[in-house]
Amino acid sequence: MNGLRLYNTLTRQKQEFLPLDPAHVRVYACGPTVYGRIHVGNARPIVVFDVLVRLLRQLYPRVTYVRNITDVDDKINQRAAERGISIDQLCAETIESFDADTASLGAAKPDVEPRATHHIDEMQVMISNLIEAGHAYEADGHVLFQVSTMPAYGRLSKRSMDEMIAGARVEIAPYKREPADFILWKPSSDNQPGWASPWGRGRPGWHIECSAMAKTYLGTTFDIHAGGLDLIFPHHENEIAQSCCVHKTEIMAKYWLHNGFVTMNDEKMSKSLGNIVTVNEAVSRYRGETLRAALLSAHYRAPLDLSDMTIRDARAGLDRLYRAVGDASAKPGAIDDDFAACLLDDLNAPAAMARLHELARAANKGDSAAAIALKSSAALLGLLGQNAEEWAKGVKAIHIHRLNSMWYEPEPDVAKDQSVTDIEYNNGRITRDGVEILKPQFSGEALIREWEHLNEL
Repeated sequence: MNGLRLYNTLTRQKQEFLPLDPAHVRVYACGPTVYGRIHVGNARPIVVFDVLVRLLRQLYPRVTYVRNITDVDDKINQRAAERGISIDQLCAETIESFDADTASLGAAKPDVEPRATHHIDEMQVMISNLIEAGHAYEADGHVLFQVSTMPAYGRLSKRSMDEMIAGARVEIAPYKREPADFILWKPSSDNQPGWASPWGRGRPGWHIECSAMAKTYLGTTFDIHAGGLDLIFPHHENEIAQSCCVHKTEIMAKYWLHNGFVTMNDEKMSKSLGNIVTVNEAVSRYRGETLRAALLSAHYRAPLDLSDMTIRDARAGLDRLYRAVGDASAKPGAIDDDFAACLLDDLNAPAAMARLHELARAANKGDSAAAIALKSSAALLGLLGQNAEEWAKGVKAIHIHRLNSMWYEPEPDVAKDQSVTDIEYNNGRITRDGVEILKPQFSGEALIREWEHLNEL
C-alpha cells in the first residue's frame, strides 16, 4: 500500500504525500475549546482525521498525532459565570464529556493532547522572541503581531489584505498600528484567568496557543496541519505568520488539510434555529458507529448534510455490511487493494465504502476471503469493530429505546417500564392482548418506520 495523495489547501492542488521524515510522520489537528459538549459538526474533523491517522499508521513506521485542547478562552469564562461554577470545574467536566463523545465515535485518542494552560511559558517565550525580531509590539498591555512584517501573509487563504480584514471582522482598536494586526497577549481583569508576564498580568490570544504547542511536540516544521474550513482564516493564517517568523522557516506545515461544513437537513446549525445536535444526543439516538459512518458518507472536503435520510442510509449500510461479514476476523495484510486505492486518493471515504459493499456482496455468496478483506479494510475507517450478532443486539436495543420514548401512558395505572418487547403494534394502536395500553407521542411515519425496522432485525 503506497502512493498517498492529499489535497493541500496551501497549494490548492492534490499532491503526493512526501513526509519530511519517512521514519516519523507528524500531524497536528486543532481540538476543542472546552466550554460545552461538541455537536455533530465538531465531530466531522475528529472522525476524518482519525481515518487519516489510521491510514498513515499503515504506511509509516512512526506517526505522532497531536490534537490540542483550548482551555483558556473568553467563551469559557462566560459559560462558567453563567453556570455559577469555577473555570477549572467547567473545563474538567467538558474534557471528560469530550473524551466520552470521541470514544463513542470510535476515534482513537491522539498521541498527545496538550492543554493550552499547561504551555503558557512556551507562549511567552515565543511572544518575546517575536518582539525581539521586530514582528510584534507592545501597546496598552497588549502584545500584537504586526502583519506587515510578514510579506507572505495570506498565502494560505489566498485573500487580499482588504478581504482578510473584512472576513475576520477585525476589531478597530486605538492600540493597533494596523487594522489587521492580531493579539498575541492581552490583559486580564481580576476576575479573569491570568498569568504574570513581562507585559503585565494577562492571558494569551487564541492563535499563539497552537503555534507554541505544535512547536513543543512536533518541532518547528512538521508534515500535516488539519482542521475545519472555518479555521483557514484567520486562525491558520495567523499560526503560519507567528511560527514562520519566530522560527525563521519558510513553512510551518508542509500539507494543510481542511474538512467541509456540516448542515442539518439543509440548514446551517445555529442556536437561533434550535438545530444544534450534540454528539451525545445523536449517539444516544443512532449509535456511535452509525453516526461515524454518516460523517464519512461524503468526501471530507465536500459539504455534508447530516439529514435523517443520511443517518438512516448509514445505518442500513452498516446492517448490510455486518450481515455479510458475520464472525470473520481481520487479518494483517488482508486490506483490499481497491479499497486502499480509494483512501490513498485524498481519503475518498465514499468510494471506499462503495468497495466495502462490493466485498459484502462477494461474502454473501460464500467468499470467505472477501469477508476477511471486508473486516480488515473496514477497520481503516473505524467500522465493523463488532461481530454481526453484537451489532444486531445493539441495533435492536436502540430501536426499543426509541420506540418506548415515543409513547406516553393514557392511564395512570399502566406501568412505566412496559417495553415494546411485551406489546403489539396494530394500525396505529399500541396494545396488549388486544387492549390499547399506550398511545404514541409521535404518530405517523416516524413510529411506523421504527417499528418496521425493529421487526426486520
